[in-house]
Amino acid sequence: MSNQENLTANGKPQYSADNIQVLEGLEAVRMRPAMYIGDTGVKGLHHLVYEVVDNSIDEALAGYCQNIDVIINPNGSITVIDDGRGIPVDLHEKENRSALEVVMTVLHAGGKFDKGSYKVSGGLHGVGVSCVNALSIQLIAEIHRDGKIYRQEYSKGKPLKSIEVVGDTDKTGTTITFLPDNSIFTQTVEYSYEILASRLRELAYLNKGIRLNITDERELEENGNGGKFRSDSFLSEEGLKEFIGFLDANREMIIEKPIYIEAEKNDVPVEVAMQYNSSFSENIHSYVNNINTIEGGTHLTGFRRALTRTLKKYADDSGMLTKLKFDINGDDFREGLTAIISVKVAEPQFEGQTKTKLGNSDVSLAVDQAVSDALTNYLEENPKDARTIVQKVILAAQARHAARKARELVQRKTVLSGSGLPGKLADCSDKDPAKTEIFFVEGDSAGGTAKQGRDRAFQAIMPLRGKILNVEKAMQHKIFESEEIKNIFTALGVSIGTEEDSKALNLSGLRYHKIIIMTDADVDGSHIATLIMTFFFRYMTNIIKEGHLYIATPPLYLVKKGKDQVYCWSEEQRTTAIEELGKGKDSSVHIQRYKGLGEMNAEQLWDTTMNPQTRILRQVTIASAAEADRIFSMLMGDEVPPRREFIEKHAKYAKIDA
Repeated sequence: MSNQENLTANGKPQYSADNIQVLEGLEAVRMRPAMYIGDTGVKGLHHLVYEVVDNSIDEALAGYCQNIDVIINPNGSITVIDDGRGIPVDLHEKENRSALEVVMTVLHAGGKFDKGSYKVSGGLHGVGVSCVNALSIQLIAEIHRDGKIYRQEYSKGKPLKSIEVVGDTDKTGTTITFLPDNSIFTQTVEYSYEILASRLRELAYLNKGIRLNITDERELEENGNGGKFRSDSFLSEEGLKEFIGFLDANREMIIEKPIYIEAEKNDVPVEVAMQYNSSFSENIHSYVNNINTIEGGTHLTGFRRALTRTLKKYADDSGMLTKLKFDINGDDFREGLTAIISVKVAEPQFEGQTKTKLGNSDVSLAVDQAVSDALTNYLEENPKDARTIVQKVILAAQARHAARKARELVQRKTVLSGSGLPGKLADCSDKDPAKTEIFFVEGDSAGGTAKQGRDRAFQAIMPLRGKILNVEKAMQHKIFESEEIKNIFTALGVSIGTEEDSKALNLSGLRYHKIIIMTDADVDGSHIATLIMTFFFRYMTNIIKEGHLYIATPPLYLVKKGKDQVYCWSEEQRTTAIEELGKGKDSSVHIQRYKGLGEMNAEQLWDTTMNPQTRILRQVTIASAAEADRIFSMLMGDEVPPRREFIEKHAKYAKIDA
């Protein structure tokens, strides 16, 4: 067909059957990877590991696997080893090739759809390991089964040769080694030990009795024996009971031990652990088949309904509410509560933007019944703890009532109600939130420099006076009375929760889609940034979840020789710059250490930290809500020993000025 024949009468290209492209095999995954793993950034990269581990966990849930090893190899590839049955390798009659090759190369293929093989499963429901294969430069599957070791190698989802027997064995299990494709994961292909270890720890708590090990073979750690690889091993005998203790280790408990619920209602296994502490925050983490349902769903609805109804009835019957002059609500029952809800569902139906919201209506009733029955018995059998909980609820209600006036004052000052912006805010001229950004800057001095150096069209500057309130240790009405926090709400243009749901956040009036924390590159600056991040995590979580929060990265050094100069963000860059500019002679090079933003002039601050073309911005994300909750409570709480231990353990991964 000629080019002329491809055009319609008005000269536009034809739309015919020839334009319909059929993607075969795993080509669709490589063409649109984000559809299958969420994104191609850090989160999606780590999700590849989770998908392979989920297969091993499914073997464990079926009763065939006890040990799972994850190894970060020196070349950046990942190896996952389990001692399950091993993926079948015999001929698949319909596909006329080995079952292993079918599982590795065909979407929606696997034992998860055969109810006789797996009762429940996590992962992406049959697309997991094949997606990992599609998005890897190299994947090697090694199967120990039937006394033989079988091996097959793939590249970008396609087998390089047929499955082959490479040895004999008396073990069973599956070993998957894969190297992510850097043409897909263009942001980074470097795995974070902390992110992977956090997920494996979480899986160990959610699946008691399974041992999960992680080893990082990229570099040796220094010790008295000449070095060893960084590693951790996770095994939980009591599951969620231990999980709740781990999350609340840095909080003051107000009841002696966690409330633990394990039941099966309507063929839905329900496991819940909950603990009341003296904090003012609510931390509820929900899981379905080990998947963290960050958007909640029917299981969370059932839990909240049962908790409110059962505690309200007990409080009414006890007569403890008679002197209260206003009603208590659901928020009051959850203040100071840490809870974990885990359900196993045969056929989960997920909804929501990130497919992490459970939609099965029958699960809500199952969780409601399980929690209601167990909590009623607990309150009757533990009257002392029951009264302590109700007293905490009453205090929460009184604090909420006090916070209402403070919150209403903030609301009256917001942009949505038509009043003015904070006096210190230097706003930008562009009013399109998608194009604008705001810098929260430490102090008036740095704020003044930032105002001079910014691009007024799309960059707003908001100086903050000193260290903002530590919201981890403050009652809600104190937070809303804080001048600096009121200014943050007002500058951003967001509206905060109603009395019924104080954590709800309406982002419809958000004035900037990039919110950037810019502080000095020293210990005080880091503390201020952490205080601000704690505030956003506790009271504006959706800002983080939707990817609006960033941290600016000012340079640590300026290396100069004559008219030549290089900005450096690390010790390694400084060393390289000295060698290149000084040609090995340190004395001929001038090194300036920036300890504060105020040490830079407006032009330098723009070039290094504010110019979108040259700056380094770190996006604040939540890889694990449970782990973020634990770390913030530990870093910003009252307990000093765990904070010291954390700093000592991670000091080698950070550059800190004394």
